[in-house]
Amino acid sequence: MLPLGGNARSAQGAPMTDAPAKKSIRRTPAKSQRRRSRELAVQGLYEWLLSGSDAATIDSHMREHEGFERCDSAHFDALLQGCIHEAADLDVVLARHVDRKTTALSPVEHAVLLIGAYELKHCIDIPYKVAINEAVELAKAFGGTDGHKYVNGVLDKAAFDLRPAEVQAMRAARA
Repeated sequence: MLPLGGNARSAQGAPMTDAPAKKSIRRTPAKSQRRRSRELAVQGLYEWLLSGSDAATIDSHMREHEGFERCDSAHFDALLQGCIHEAADLDVVLARHVDRKTTALSPVEHAVLLIGAYELKHCIDIPYKVAINEAVELAKAFGGTDGHKYVNGVLDKAAFDLRPAEVQAMRAARA
């Protein structure tokens, strides 16, 4: 029985109420348009690596995906088209830092590494740490258990080849 005018307390002294406990709802932050572009590009590159289809066909498939309209289509175009057209050059950069031929990599890791290398090489408006982190997030979302660690290590080394001044400045600032 509750005392009149008083606050009910549990045996441990905590206040008791008749109201149900509020559930903590944790909302996932909305994905950025660029993140969506990268996710679609990695799926397109995966298709390209497995099927060898032409870029126009793959581009058409990706544009049919639900939610395509929420991505940064210009960034998607740059990533998909750029990675396909420059795959050989990007693989040369990556080959210096991988432990096997790039053709022996899992298609997901290869696609993610292509995107990371492309952004490091061409998207100077994106800080190199962000480009690497975005590739790591792609590897976590689409790749194997520890693939993100591999992607991080390879792109960290490739960043020094592709953006030496930016990497050196960051390292000097930390020292």
